[in-house]
Amino acid sequence: MVHILFTLSMPNNNSWNGKWSGEGSFYGIIRASDEDKAKTILDNGSYYYNFGDGWCASVSVEEISKKDVKGTQKKLKGFCGYDWMVSSIIKHGKIQAD
Repeated sequence: MVHILFTLSMPNNNSWNGKWSGEGSFYGIIRASDEDKAKTILDNGSYYYNFGDGWCASVSVEEISKKDVKGTQKKLKGFCGYDWMVSSIIKHGKIQAD
């Protein structure tokens, strides 16, 4: 089993000040996957989703060791309601709205 850290950022936005209110926070999710699926996910490195309104999400992926999972989870702030993006990456190999 391979543990994957998915980290969310919003590199492009159209907010009044050009910043995302979550900027500077550690938004992430850790998921376990079998080795073949994990390799496919990790090979991409990051995934992007354009909301079509000036906002774009980026989800970076990296392998995390089993011993680091618990400590990292304590630092995570969740995924801002965008858990569906992680599910889509795992299921489809890309972020797509179902």
